[in-house]
Amino acid sequence: MSDDVFLWADTERSAAMRHEIPVGVGDPIGYAEVGGRVFVFASSLETDRISAARPDAEMIEWGDVGFYELLESGRTREDVVLELIARAATKMGLKDARVDPDFPLAVADRLRADGIALTPDHETFSARRRAKSRAELAGIRRAQRAADQGMAAAAALLRRAAVDEQGRLVVEDGVLTAEAVRAALREACAAAGAPAPGDIIVASVWQGFGHEPGSGPLPANLPIQIDLWPRDEESGCWADMTRTFVVGEADDATRAQEALVRDAFFSARDAVRPGVTGRELHAITCDVFEAAGIKTQRTGPDPEHPNDGFQFSLGHGVGLEVHEDPSLGQSGRAPLVTGDVIAIEPGLWANDIGGVRFEDLLLVTSDGCETLTDYPYDLTP
Repeated sequence: MSDDVFLWADTERSAAMRHEIPVGVGDPIGYAEVGGRVFVFASSLETDRISAARPDAEMIEWGDVGFYELLESGRTREDVVLELIARAATKMGLKDARVDPDFPLAVADRLRADGIALTPDHETFSARRRAKSRAELAGIRRAQRAADQGMAAAAALLRRAAVDEQGRLVVEDGVLTAEAVRAALREACAAAGAPAPGDIIVASVWQGFGHEPGSGPLPANLPIQIDLWPRDEESGCWADMTRTFVVGEADDATRAQEALVRDAFFSARDAVRPGVTGRELHAITCDVFEAAGIKTQRTGPDPEHPNDGFQFSLGHGVGLEVHEDPSLGQSGRAPLVTGDVIAIEPGLWANDIGGVRFEDLLLVTSDGCETLTDYPYDLTP
């Protein structure tokens, strides 16, 4: 199989393309490496910005492959674009290439019909992005600073809360809801240049398990998990962090969860270094919980309460996608490399009280890791 690569995507939705063309481009463009030469195929609206970002690339504009002629051919816009891509591929000398698994099917069908062999290859494009570039790492750091500020804004709102007779949190203007806390932290993240999506999590046992974003009133004396992932506007890179708060008095069960999660969290974090696998880090976490008699993803769930315990992976890579390689779970067999950015997020869940979870962002260094998150772990906001 050839070492040549070909991408057809925009840089807003494709992490593979954004890594190669580190500027925001909303319309699809072509990127290829053919016989050691780098090519970019784009309209004249984009070429100046792309050339500045990738001066090593040979630019092919739409006009170079018959754009104006095709406009008068009577073909649909979709057919015109496919013809332009095919002509550009011929101009590049593309014959056999690895493509991202998200490569568009219609484009693949056309190029294969022209005799070009395309092989989806996740590992190739994942490996190119594992060790972050200087610009990507700077963007991740900015996004994480925004996450820290967002979490601080959420905690400030929780600190203002009192408790009503129904056990709900209230502030001066009424019942405190997940939506109000989410709005406060999103405003803080946006002000720091890294907006957060609308489905970031502010939830408790009242709202639901897993990736349920949370809605409605928030409880006193029970854990409230806040999981946020802002995206740096300049680089397109993400951060990810979680903290758990209790407004009021945490009961003994919650305190026991917190102690175990802290133990698992720091045990796993202290083991992060190049060469260790995500599966090994997940095992360290499972060892802590299983020693306390808690079900994990490794042992399998409790049939009566399948969500209880530690029924998820330890974490994931973070970069141009908020969830990317390397995996830090049972399937995480790829060793960590210097330059990886990973989120570790051990947690426990119980069907009657909810759960405690902490998540930090780590940069894998040559001899360990650097914690990029800068926020305390206290349950009291």
